[in-house]
Amino acid sequence: MLQGGGALGSYQAGVYQALAEANLHPDWVSGISIGAVNAALIAGNPPEQRVKRLREFWEAVCASPLGIPYLKSFELKDELTHRLVNQSRALNIMLFGAPHFFTPRTPPPLLWPAKQADAVSFYDVAPLKATLERLVDFDRINAGTMRFSVGAVNVRTGNFTCFDNTSQRIDAAHVIASGSLPPGFPATLVDGEYYWDGGLVSNTPLQWVLDSKPRLDTLAFQVDLWPARGVLPRDLTQAEVRHKEIAYSSRTRAATDQYKMAQRLRIAAAELLKRIPDELRKQPYVKLLAEEADDKICNIVHLIYHARNYEGIAKDFEFSRRTMEEHWEAGHSDAVHTLRHPEALQRPEKIEGVRTFDLHSE
Repeated sequence: MLQGGGALGSYQAGVYQALAEANLHPDWVSGISIGAVNAALIAGNPPEQRVKRLREFWEAVCASPLGIPYLKSFELKDELTHRLVNQSRALNIMLFGAPHFFTPRTPPPLLWPAKQADAVSFYDVAPLKATLERLVDFDRINAGTMRFSVGAVNVRTGNFTCFDNTSQRIDAAHVIASGSLPPGFPATLVDGEYYWDGGLVSNTPLQWVLDSKPRLDTLAFQVDLWPARGVLPRDLTQAEVRHKEIAYSSRTRAATDQYKMAQRLRIAAAELLKRIPDELRKQPYVKLLAEEADDKICNIVHLIYHARNYEGIAKDFEFSRRTMEEHWEAGHSDAVHTLRHPEALQRPEKIEGVRTFDLHSE
């Protein structure tokens, strides 16, 4: 389950690399916004090609729009210098776009307003469509070997919609719609309706996955790019960063706690239904309980990116190669650390039902 977060998304790629190295290959991948893009790169390629395709995508979109080469040997040793470099790269992205992802509209929409719904934005995402069609095998996604789900918001109704390969044919438009965050990116047309970024309603596909039926015993890796918990801001920049974290974390811990309680009640109902007389099973309230009751168990393993102080307010659109490598390595390291804890992969007891883990930091 892959949360939205723009340039922070290479953290998810690092997590996936560690899972692949541990021979943990998902049979369902879901995402919102940049999480939808990573999900497509995973589901749209065979297992042996997935990390390579993720690497191709992230290296392509994080290349300098001005052609400045990435010097791996050049280190930034103090926080102030690192912050200044990051902010200058973010400014370049704002002015010139990210290669193979989005480009600025010319003339700017403030000077030349667009009249088409799919052009009301500061940037054009046509390069992303070409990149997805080059790196993702949508026939493979639609073959159904892996379940694939991405979320978006219907602009007209304001309702959250999940595009799922079990119920519709997926193409690049569904993935782009999931990341169409206004006013930067335009609404995306899918089946006669326009959609914006799913993160406007829910930035994490948690609810869609956990509410799906039939329920199954599940090991879920939830990869979040925005921490719900944080520190009290001491200046305006910190306040804006914290605002983003709260808005896009989707209160995932609260949703997980609700799911844990609901699943315990479902398990209790399933055990109770085994003990009631047959004549009571036809009662309406018993039938209602039977529809919801099950005895499935679930582990939810949280992997949450915690940004460095120098990343600042632009961390979700600072698409530089240096920062991408930092995010990727952080995701890989956190996942490797988590997988060293065998309890994360052990089945919970029935009475417990659901276990959650946040093990990537001591």
